[in-house]
Amino acid sequence: MLIKNAILDRIKAGEISLIFRRWKKCGVRAGGTQMTQRGVLAVDSVEVVTERKITPADAAAAGFDSKKDLLASMPPASDDTEIYRIGVRWAGEDPRKALRDEADLSKAELDDIIAKLKKLDAGSKRGPWTESYLQMIRDQPNTHAAILAEQIGLTIPTFKPWVRKLKALGLTESLRPGYRLSPRGERVLNALNQR
Repeated sequence: MLIKNAILDRIKAGEISLIFRRWKKCGVRAGGTQMTQRGVLAVDSVEVVTERKITPADAAAAGFDSKKDLLASMPPASDDTEIYRIGVRWAGEDPRKALRDEADLSKAELDDIIAKLKKLDAGSKRGPWTESYLQMIRDQPNTHAAILAEQIGLTIPTFKPWVRKLKALGLTESLRPGYRLSPRGERVLNALNQR
């Protein structure tokens, strides 16, 4: 679920507690969380509603001045879509931010991260990739994802999910444009290079 920064900021401030989406298939589940560019959102509820069931209070909770404005913000209705009323709240800062700076790793911690990278490599149909991605990002910080992806024969939509797997381990961080290794990522890559 893509959410604009301005909306995320208002959710964090407690000004917005509902999001409405018109989807063919629901993209979130109640009780789950979603990592966003600002931090973690909790999804408290997901309910299918009709336009008639949306109230002015719902519109206000979603940050709109009126139900009309809310409905105008969504794509037009079609036979294969439904409206989802999604209860959300701020769950906290992105835990990967703190993780990125944790570079003073014990041997056991380092071995655990490397084991996770090997598991990612083993699960890939393309073969081992984690160390080469880390090296590429170290060698070319602030390089647009399209350029990095092209260098290894991938499209951006194929490339970015792989980098997000490294980011989830606290090894990379996103820049505008591109990426860089975090202090944790530098430590892990140095260890990999010494093996």
